[in-house]
Amino acid sequence: MSGDFPEVRYADAAGVSIAYEVRGDGPVDLVVVPSALASLMASTVDPVLAQYFGQLASFVRLIRLDKRGVGMSDPLLVGGAPPLEQQVGDVLAVMDAVGSNRATLLGGGGAGGQVALLFAAMHPDRVAALILDVAFARFFAADDYPDGFPDGIRERVLEGVREDWGDLDHPWGLHGLAPSRAAEPGYARMLARVQQVSASKSAAVAEYHVSIDSDVRDVLALVQAPTLITFPEAVPFMSDAGRYLADHVADTRVVARPGADMNPSPDSVGELCATIEEFLTGVRPAVPTDRVLAAVLFTDIVTSTERVAELGDRAWRDLLNRYRTVVRDELHRFRGREINTRGDDFLVTFDGPARAIRCAFAISAAARQLDIDVRAGLHTGEVELMGDDIGGIAVHIGARVCALAGPGQVLVTSTVRDLVAGSGLTFIEHGQHELKGVPGEWTILVVQP
Repeated sequence: MSGDFPEVRYADAAGVSIAYEVRGDGPVDLVVVPSALASLMASTVDPVLAQYFGQLASFVRLIRLDKRGVGMSDPLLVGGAPPLEQQVGDVLAVMDAVGSNRATLLGGGGAGGQVALLFAAMHPDRVAALILDVAFARFFAADDYPDGFPDGIRERVLEGVREDWGDLDHPWGLHGLAPSRAAEPGYARMLARVQQVSASKSAAVAEYHVSIDSDVRDVLALVQAPTLITFPEAVPFMSDAGRYLADHVADTRVVARPGADMNPSPDSVGELCATIEEFLTGVRPAVPTDRVLAAVLFTDIVTSTERVAELGDRAWRDLLNRYRTVVRDELHRFRGREINTRGDDFLVTFDGPARAIRCAFAISAAARQLDIDVRAGLHTGEVELMGDDIGGIAVHIGARVCALAGPGQVLVTSTVRDLVAGSGLTFIEHGQHELKGVPGEWTILVVQP
């Protein structure tokens, strides 16, 4: 689910209206210094961003704004993008409008980190702390800055933004901003819409032109505020840029996040917010998890590799798309929640195991109309809800049970059998099995169709 529409107000910055919102009533003011991908409307499109800002607002007074020329702030009267110093003035205007005398600045992604650093050097009395997430002082390499990108790629970088920004099929940054989400169903279109509601193509190009051509290394020694620097450790440029900032800003704490996601992802958002809360309050909260009882169903196509060889790649893709459609029709009919799809596999949860079993048989019957054999495995147990994903031992058990099934079979654990007593379903023992990675032996049963 996406976030609520922001309660937008406007601050006057020398005659220019700057859109902002305030959420939360925590003891610390946290100002998000914007980039072209961090418009106020972005969190209404991407549920992970909605979760991120919502969790931040649970322990701070969160202040977000659209820079001039972006989102709901006034457009620029002339081309280009506002220089860093003017962006500092716009942040200051919003702080004055909301009565924030001293705040923590959160900046990163494009010019956000550079503006936050410049603000801290220009107005040290207004900055309690800095949080620099995927930030850099300089983009391109120089004789005294060897870790940047080669200057010769400038036009290629800008052309990439110009061509791909907001493209529904292949939006800018699809595989680089959050690689773990690139294959997520619907992610490409969602990222495109984030870009579309945030900035026009020309505004985005101008934003990145200013960012990659700016160099704030000379102000780093003037930053007095305690600074948290975070970056994905698997992205060399961001890792090098973050460590450079840490070496040149006086009071820093560095947290290297696992993986290569630069934008918050379902797997990282809780940990990132917990790191920020600990930095600001001195207390690290337990990362919130939700555990619920769920029926976990796995299905996959039997001998799919052989079918690919038989049909050829193109015909197989067409058949697989038809199969996915019929599966989703049955999931809708039986109120199953699709968690993810990888290749021809489906992972689905239900709030009741009897309905999950009946759905598995319906999927198998529909697939046979396409000359496809499906197998299914089901277990009911405690799962951990992690955004749109799930985890926990019950997931592993369901996958292992599915791997034991033959064509057309629905296999379940004894836990499932015990929970559906009186449902009219019939079971035959399939034997005792050791499930890889799961302790003990498990009684597995075949459900009679």
